[in-house]
Amino acid sequence: MVSLYDLDRAGLADLLDGEPRYRVDQLWRGIWVEGRPLAEVTTVPARLRSSLAERFAPSLRARADVASEHGATRKWVFELADGATIETVLMVYRDRVTVCVSSQAGCAMGCTFCATGQAGFTRQLSVGEVVEQVLVATWSAAPRRLSNVVFMGMGEPLANYPVTVEVVRRLHEARGLSARHLTVSTVGVVPGIERLAREGLPLTLAVSLHAANDETRDSLVPLNRRYPLQRLYEACETWIGATGRRLSFEWALIDGVNDTDRARDELVAYASGLRAHVNLIPLNPTPGYLVRGSSPERVGAFRDGLIARGVNATVRNTRGRSIEAACGQLAAVTNARRSLVVRSRPAVAPEGRAPAHE
Repeated sequence: MVSLYDLDRAGLADLLDGEPRYRVDQLWRGIWVEGRPLAEVTTVPARLRSSLAERFAPSLRARADVASEHGATRKWVFELADGATIETVLMVYRDRVTVCVSSQAGCAMGCTFCATGQAGFTRQLSVGEVVEQVLVATWSAAPRRLSNVVFMGMGEPLANYPVTVEVVRRLHEARGLSARHLTVSTVGVVPGIERLAREGLPLTLAVSLHAANDETRDSLVPLNRRYPLQRLYEACETWIGATGRRLSFEWALIDGVNDTDRARDELVAYASGLRAHVNLIPLNPTPGYLVRGSSPERVGAFRDGLIARGVNATVRNTRGRSIEAACGQLAAVTNARRSLVVRSRPAVAPEGRAPAHE
């Protein structure tokens, strides 16, 4: 099923062939620049809105809607038209509002500590299916403005490269989001990193590193066998040289695996030459990877050790763990080898505004 948001301006012009030419501008401005649900684009006649609504049903249907931190973190499990499911997380902070979107239903990367990787791959998402996640979050966050979009949900964004780049361009050029507030995460799809460096988009790149020796990283991130650390390092150099942008390394701390003094020193050696920022993530529990995350004391010591050796490092504030919305925990119902039991809230779909936060 094609989403209305799959269409670019030329596609809308073809769709509205026979209508006055200014209808294209009205519709584009309404659904993209202003970010309104179709039903609220009142500059377009009701009969045309009704016709479009019959032809383009929302791509997302909320199967579950749960919240934690008094409503500051919210997760949706969305069912797509073919029955596949994805998850989207909205996080409201004092100084920003961020949505974490999925780029694929499931993931083929197979990272051992990640619930999505454990679940396996279903299919690629379309531009419209990704954009609608952003819009649902936009409507739900109102009156707060959605400021940040991170491609850190289900899937590997650079394995769905054309869609990821097109969504970034649309959000930047049509929705007016700063590209610096758009973050694409990757486990190290080297050709995608090098290709993205040439796109001219000043977005933020986050590389899920998790280990700085090939033996450990091979076991945590299977893609490392195809693109080992030296090859990834070269791609990161290309990124920095082409964009002038600092990159981030994501590092999920696992007790006794990558939180040791040796692991710290390997990370220092790897990150220093790239002047990368390190984002430390206390490992979140998943059913398929029964190890412990590092203790808070060890997390703090690891961070302090990096800083003392000249590496900029911060610890990510874990949000949404109680609703399985934290980093590495996303595994939607039909993609996971487990059941998901959630407390339902009123369903949200792109045709209307979401209920206010709790």
